[in-house]
Amino acid sequence: MTEANKLLIVDDNEEIISVFYEFFNSLGYEVKTAGDGLAALKLLKNKSNFFDCLITDLVMPNIGGVGLISIVKKEYPDIKIIAMTGYGDYPGALASEAKADVVLFKPVDLSKIENKVLELINQKHDKQ
Repeated sequence: MTEANKLLIVDDNEEIISVFYEFFNSLGYEVKTAGDGLAALKLLKNKSNFFDCLITDLVMPNIGGVGLISIVKKEYPDIKIIAMTGYGDYPGALASEAKADVVLFKPVDLSKIENKVLELINQKHDKQ
């Protein structure tokens, strides 16, 4: 049996976290969630929680998505990153600059996100 793909979902909106958690969990992903960038970094520091993909909102308290993406790209370069924003092009441009692998605009279609997650994880495995 193959190991489940591990996702870290970061958003300050409880409803989004809940919907994403249920959706990806039902598809067999191992899912962890965090309410902001600071909580996400604490999870990432725990080496036993190694994630394949990070899905993050951009506008959040404490450490926002752009800061989180920059840190993750530097410290955990193997983790693929999908950034989401409901605030239009400016945060999206910042996320691209911070080297997010994919930038999506809210509201996001869950099956579209899942396709992107699979694409990114498959790219990652093809390189190994």
